[in-house]
Formats: sequence, structure tokens, C-alpha cells
Amino acid sequence: MSNSLSLKSEYRCFDGVVRYYSHHADSCDCEMNFAAYLPPQALSQPVPVLYYLSGLTCSEENFITKAGAQRYAAESGIMLVAPDTSPRNTGIPGEDDDWDLGSGAGFYVDATAEPWQKHYQMYTYVTQELPAVIKSNFAIKTDRQSIFGHSMGGHGALICALKNPQQYLSVSAFAPIAAPMNCPWGEQLFTAYLGEDKNHWAKYDASKLVIQNQLGSIILIDQGTKDTFYQQQQLLPEEFQSACKQVGQKLNLRWQQGYDHSYFTISSFIKDHVSHHVQYLNV
Repeated sequence: MSNSLSLKSEYRCFDGVVRYYSHHADSCDCEMNFAAYLPPQALSQPVPVLYYLSGLTCSEENFITKAGAQRYAAESGIMLVAPDTSPRNTGIPGEDDDWDLGSGAGFYVDATAEPWQKHYQMYTYVTQELPAVIKSNFAIKTDRQSIFGHSMGGHGALICALKNPQQYLSVSAFAPIAAPMNCPWGEQLFTAYLGEDKNHWAKYDASKLVIQNQLGSIILIDQGTKDTFYQQQQLLPEEFQSACKQVGQKLNLRWQQGYDHSYFTISSFIKDHVSHHVQYLNV
């Protein structure tokens, strides 16, 4: 595994720095991109890391430019890392044809079906290779990691945390695809990446995983009531809520009246999410 990075650009921000990197990812067998925010504290001491996974059509840029999280990360001394949402330019026929399949739609699973299997290994990339790259290139507290995300990335954050309860100290999500086996997006993407065997799908469904693995931390979810994807039955937070209740997993599902699926919603509640993670990362 190569841990060397190419710095693409950097910008001073709240006395820290935003940087955009690229590197060769062995897991995805291609060049991958991520954005990082280094708080001012990172100049003199190791810091905790908070990973953010973005949603469909997004890249490593959306969260860093739109969410406004750097102010709160700087105050708390936390590094932010936001990877791209899929491999790019792999040469797979049709990978750029649809907004909700292929490029920008990796769904944070390890694909087992052709033609996606060779490159679309986003689960391994996010949970193993990217953390190893961060550890090798930055002064971090390796035992202080948490994860959150939005929509497809909310799904990704939940499954990463539930499948790796010893790796992530906390998890939160904005409008996650919380029961993908039972929604059109999940059915489409699982079929494409994982094939027809629904037993395999269940390995990446948060509402199934929480039955098997509970977290010691509280899961925070914000869901807007005017979210069109919620209204279209793509997100299904109630199914996840029911599963958490069944096994006693602590969940704070907050219904945000009048809010939609956009980064206007994320920026409105990003302070709460960073604060949620700080209580676990900085103890």
C-alpha cells in the first residue's frame, strides 16, 4: 500500500488549513481524492479525526466548501477528512451515464459484481486504506476517530460505525439512507454492486446491522420534514429507529421542521453534530 500523497491545493481557514489531496488507492486500484481540514492545534500536537462521507453526486469538495464545519473543528481541535464518493475515470463502460450509479455513487460498499468489482471497493477504502494514509501523513490520535455523513454518506457512516464499533467512537448522520434494502436507491445500487443475493445486501444495511452490533455511544440523526427524498420513501429513518428500539441502541432522531435535503440544512445543524462527536473524541 502506497501512503504517499499529492497536494493539489490549500487554503487558510480559521487559523488552520484546508487541503485537497490525491493518492493512488490500492483498494480501488485508481487515483482517489480527499479533502482535509487541519485545525490550528494540529501544528503542535496530535489531534482526533472526524471523517465525513458525502451523498450522491458529491465529491470531496461539497462538505468542505458548504457545511461550515471548520469553525467548530478549529474551536475543538479536530481534524476533518472528507473522501470522494466513488472512484473516478476507471474506464468502466457507463460509469458516468447515471447520477445515481457509478461515478459519485459508490454507496460505501465493496462491490462483488461485474463490472464494478475491480474498482468500487469504497467500504475497504473508507474504513482501512484512507485511515492508514491519514495515520502515515498526519499527527493524529489514532484511537480517537469518529464518522458522520449525509444521505448516501449517512448510510455509509452508519454501516462503517456499526461494522467497526472499536474503530469509531461515535457516529451521526444527516438524512441517511437508513434502510437501503427497502428503498429504490438501495435496491438499485445493491443489485448493481452486490448482485441479487439479499443476504449479502444485509451486510451493508444499517437497520439490519444494528440488530447485530450496538454502539456504546448515542447515534445522532437529523431528518428534515420537507426532505423530498424522505417523502419519496428513500430514507426510511423510522425503520432504523424501530431496529434501535428493538435492541436498546441509544438513538437521538431529531425531526427538523421545514428543513430539506440540502446543505442549507446541514449548515444549520453542523455545530450540533461536531459537538456530538467532540464529547466522545476529546474525553
